[in-house]
Parts: sequence; C-alpha cells; structure tokens
Amino acid sequence: MALVIRRSSAASSGRRADGALAALDERPRPGKRPVITPAAKAWLVSLACDKAREHGYPHELWTTRLLARHAREHGPEARHQCLARLVQGTVCKLLGQEDIKPHKVRYYLENRDAEFEQMMAEVLYVYREVQVLKKAAGRSKKSDTPVAIVSYDEKPGIQAIATTACRACTRPSRDHEYKRHGTLSLLAGIDLLTGKVHALVKDRHRSREFIEFLTLLDPAYPARTAIKFILDTHYGHI
Repeated sequence: MALVIRRSSAASSGRRADGALAALDERPRPGKRPVITPAAKAWLVSLACDKAREHGYPHELWTTRLLARHAREHGPEARHQCLARLVQGTVCKLLGQEDIKPHKVRYYLENRDAEFEQMMAEVLYVYREVQVLKKAAGRSKKSDTPVAIVSYDEKPGIQAIATTACRACTRPSRDHEYKRHGTLSLLAGIDLLTGKVHALVKDRHRSREFIEFLTLLDPAYPARTAIKFILDTHYGHI
C-alpha cells in the first residue's frame, strides 16, 4: 500500500528551501490569537491592586475566584466583553505573569489626598512642558518672556560630624572616633531647563527657611521670568 501526501505548491517549495529533514516537520504556526485583550488584562490587574471592600464586598482581600466572578459580571460594563467567560485559572495565570498576589498585601502609611489625581496631572503637565520648551529652544531664539521650571525638595537629618584625630599627627588616625555637630537640612532645587542647582543649607526646614530659599532664588533670574515650582505637600510649603 502506498501513502500519498499532497501539498500545495507554495508549501512544497517552502519545505524544499528549508531542506529535506526540515520538510518532515511541521513549520511553526502563529497560533491562536489571545482572547483577552491587553486593555482587559490591565483592567483586571488594576482591579486586583484594589481592595475588595472598595468594590462593595465584605472581604478585605481578593481571592482569585472572587476576582473572576467580579470580572465576569462587571467586565463587559467596562467595555471588556472578552472577560464575560473568565475563569479562575485564567485569573491566576494573568496575575502570575505580573507577579501580583492579591491575598498578600504590602502597604505603607499614607496620607490620602482627595485632590491627588488633579495635582498629579498638573505635575506631569509641567514635566511635559519641559520637554516642549527644550525642543523649542533648539529651534528658535530665546523667548521674550522666558520660563524657569524648578523641581524642589529638602533632605533633612544630614549628620554633621568631624573627626577627632589631629590631621598633623604622625600617629595612625582613628577614623572610628568622631564628634557630632547635630544635623542639617539641605534645601535644593534644580532648574529642569538649564540643569543649574540652587542650594541652601540650614538647621531646619520650616516655612521661614523655604521663604529664605525663594529670596535666594529670586535674583538668579531676570525680572520678567516666570518661575514654576514643583513641590511636595510638606506643611512648610504652605
């Protein structure tokens, strides 16, 4: 009995080009397209990073079974129709790819601000403005109303120490001995357009030290320059 294998001309020519041994094996195929879209996966991962209580459940933490059920019920409402038949095993697989374990929570103490998203958008807009101004500066002349964008922060609690050994002594120095002179605070801001750093060292970092830094910064720019500051929500900045 003879076995006859018929192939198309395109497939046969491709296998002849690969060689006799390669023609015995099947070529790799693109495979089935993923059912769950990247947007649906991002929505599910973001959901797993929230607490189940925030979505109306009595549970403090998510379980993969509860996540799958919630995604089936509310995924289509969020324009993710591909999650309508989501099962628990797929949830485990997707979260495992991102190394997310909703039943294990790491957290830190934070002060939640109701206006956080609005302030975040403003800060991101300013950083985007820096990129636009840098490109514009390379193509055109200097603007009549220049802008300076300064990113500012403090570094408190810097130890001021001094060695006790005499520098002029010939005996071996004892570097493990030192004298404390308290702590200092570094107040610094970097001009994001020029890279210049403005710094001030003070004993503390209260509102009066911040005002002193602004007084130091003011004469560093022309009078018509608009200075934009990027700050955190430290009480001293208010």
